[in-house]
Amino acid sequence: MDTKHLSARSRAQRGNVRTRTHHSRGGVIHDNNREHARYTVIGNHLAQHRELSLTAIGLSAHIQSLPTGAPVDIRTLAARFPEGRERIAAALRELEQHGYIRRERERTPEGQIITRTISCNMPAAARREAALQDPSAPPPEPMSEPQTLTLPRPRREPRPLSVPQPGHSNAELLRQALDLLAGLRHHDPRLLLSERDAEVLAPGVVAWLEREVGPELVRAALTACLPTGPLHRPAALLAHRLTTQLPPPPTFRAARPPRPHPLQCCDGCGRGFRAPEPGTCRDCRATAST
Repeated sequence: MDTKHLSARSRAQRGNVRTRTHHSRGGVIHDNNREHARYTVIGNHLAQHRELSLTAIGLSAHIQSLPTGAPVDIRTLAARFPEGRERIAAALRELEQHGYIRRERERTPEGQIITRTISCNMPAAARREAALQDPSAPPPEPMSEPQTLTLPRPRREPRPLSVPQPGHSNAELLRQALDLLAGLRHHDPRLLLSERDAEVLAPGVVAWLEREVGPELVRAALTACLPTGPLHRPAALLAHRLTTQLPPPPTFRAARPPRPHPLQCCDGCGRGFRAPEPGTCRDCRATAST
């Protein structure tokens, strides 16, 4: 009867239980020690709220941990935390919108009007109690974790088209460029362009034509090895090819020197001289004029 059970935990040991839970697929590991004093119970409906910001969640947890009568005005909270007045004010509005705090104005016996902040750790339960007291109130929301709200993704505006610009304005080359672009749909129906896209791409085609690249070569460069499947934005594909495959300018050709006039025999003195046609030399023309 006096045998001691050495394997049994003492009362002090049982009060300081440490648990460590994890999952085989990775993620967070909880290394927990059980609290016995100075702790606050926070529900998962707050800690895992889908619509509250992290600032609002943390601020609600802080307010719930304060003793009754502690100041929770914006100035006091901004002095306590580094977020600043604007972010704290926004977080308080979030908590008020979702029912975690309520603000009530009342008059003190001295006649001063003050604002009391009421912290609610379970807004759904508070709404349920209010509905029981007021049958005309709307039905309370179920006490469950907020559902995931799927919002549509913002629609991205397409990037503006960018093509090489010609060195000079040429109405004839611009007309050829527009005709070339309009005819691409005959090669591939997916290359059907709007009038606006054709006007934006035309200067890039003119830049090719200025570099002595014929329309057939330009058309071949734009339509060769097109990707399979639908083209969601054919104008962007053509703008990319006009830019990245732009050929270099033509090689500079030096002007040839003029050919000298043929050698002629002067009819006056018989001396040879260069002139486009037979006749007299310069000296004989000068003597004849005096």
